[in-house]
Amino acid sequence: MTDDQRTRKPGASRRQFVEGGAAVLATLPALGATGAFAQALALPKSPVAISVIDVGGALALLQKPLENYRDAKKNLVSRMTFTKAPAPELPGKIKAMQEAGRVDIDLIIGGLDALSAGIEQKLWEPLLPAHAASLPDPTKILLKAALDMHNLGGGQGMCVVYYPSGPLLEYMPAKVKTPPTTVEELLTWTKQNPNRFLYARPANSGPGRTFIMGLPYLLGDKDPKDPVNGWDKTWAYLKELGQNIEYYPTGTGATMKELGDGSRDMIVSTTGWDINPRALGIVPKEAKIQTLKGFHWVSDAQYMFVPKGVSSEKLAVILDLISHTLTPAQQAFTYDEGYFYPGPAVKDVPLSMAPESSQKAIAEYGRPEYADLIANNPIETPLTPDKMVVAFRRWDEEVGTKRK
Repeated sequence: MTDDQRTRKPGASRRQFVEGGAAVLATLPALGATGAFAQALALPKSPVAISVIDVGGALALLQKPLENYRDAKKNLVSRMTFTKAPAPELPGKIKAMQEAGRVDIDLIIGGLDALSAGIEQKLWEPLLPAHAASLPDPTKILLKAALDMHNLGGGQGMCVVYYPSGPLLEYMPAKVKTPPTTVEELLTWTKQNPNRFLYARPANSGPGRTFIMGLPYLLGDKDPKDPVNGWDKTWAYLKELGQNIEYYPTGTGATMKELGDGSRDMIVSTTGWDINPRALGIVPKEAKIQTLKGFHWVSDAQYMFVPKGVSSEKLAVILDLISHTLTPAQQAFTYDEGYFYPGPAVKDVPLSMAPESSQKAIAEYGRPEYADLIANNPIETPLTPDKMVVAFRRWDEEVGTKRK
């Protein structure tokens, strides 16, 4: 359920422009790093090779911390390789490796979609509380909203990147003189400006997901966490809104390109999707953002998790690597160029700790209003896995099929 890869401009940053949004959640008990546990695994006496796969787009935020570990721990890591794959392909790939008795992937970076799919199939090595002796206590280091996301992983993944996400409206001020401030005004605007508003299929788009999950709060629906029995207003609204939408792209990248080339005047966005495409020149710098009355953030995160079948020697190194990635100095790299803004999952990592390139990009393309929006609006966790699947299916059948 990762988004489409977006082609970066020649000479632009290293951003792979891959959707980092997560689709579903693991509904397992929250597990911290407290209690009596087995001793830490013994580190290897000779260096091992570590294979990392990214299925959520966050490698661009985390590659530098991973390489820093490799370079600092040459006694533990002989080499580190990086690959990318779509999230839906991961569980089948891992399961086939495990059945063959040869797991060639040691560490996964991904969202709740991939993490949850593997939890359901029992593919991942339990990290907490089993390996609490080798990992930091999430309750002590993570931001509150990041800890809420971490807890949804049931101890099988460590939350390493977090952002409040959206939903936001992003628009071109030359075309949208008076942006909507309520859901009713948005609907009216789309009726008056048919085919000028766009969002992507929620199953393949972080902004699309946050939009449909944020609407129940905006509309005052009965139960924002229940798309079956609690979203009557939301489903009716999405269907009516869809009458004014030409089609639904399969990924967020297409919506950004169409906003940038003038094909659309307003789209659904998130903090990272607002900042980074403007930093890359895909969307004009002058694009603006708008929230709607009753706005709640719907947060997103990226995790590190490990397939069952990884040797104990490698696992010991990976646990040490995850701990390294969660230190403030390494978390500061996750500001990047605003792709997952802010980015850090741990406490006390101000932008001043980030590399100069990150500080410069966010100073130029970030928005001062984000600090207030994040501080003064509720931050909700996404839907649970079973309900997310239902929401996606219902959207596909009742909303998405109306437009191709």
